Amino acid sequence: MAVASDEATCICTHCDRAIPSSNIDLHFAHCSRNLEKCKICGDMVPRKSAEEHFLSTHAPVSCSLCSKTMEREALAIHKGENCPRRIVTCEFCEFPLPAIDLLEHQEVCGNRTELCHLCNRYIRLRERLGHESRCTGVADNVSESSRSTRPIERDRSPQRRQPNEFSTKRLLFTIAITGIAVLLGSLFFQRKTEHNQVH
Repeated sequence: MAVASDEATCICTHCDRAIPSSNIDLHFAHCSRNLEKCKICGDMVPRKSAEEHFLSTHAPVSCSLCSKTMEREALAIHKGENCPRRIVTCEFCEFPLPAIDLLEHQEVCGNRTELCHLCNRYIRLRERLGHESRCTGVADNVSESSRSTRPIERDRSPQRRQPNEFSTKRLLFTIAITGIAVLLGSLFFQRKTEHNQVH
């Protein structure tokens, strides 16, 4: 049955709600016996659930990443935006790492270079966006380094022997010589031992 809007109301001294005057005594008896006001948020909660309400809503919790203690409501924001151990990605290589290590990593990572395929110059990763917006596709002869020489010019240079070829041949030669020396040494030692046993 709907309560008429012009019916007089009283404020319950326990829960501070406006209750129809005709029901105030019954309401107060039930309210004061079964409900309790949370000291932190002011919500009325059942007395038997007061501890559960506190633990699930207001009890301090620790961040599983950095172990910092805070209110439960702040935990999600902390983990998503403020925790120094949250995982973030490097803007240059997209490698995931803890936020606390990001600045140092990006300082090194941003100084790596990549070849610009328009002008054949090596550009630092941290300068790549600015370079791409200004790049005309023409190599700058003044600042061009030996690393940025055009591939066609590199192809005209005389062919040199690859260092790996030489070192592989030398290694095989050294192994062969060592093997022969060990074999001769063991034969010599074996003959010397046999000669000593006879005498």
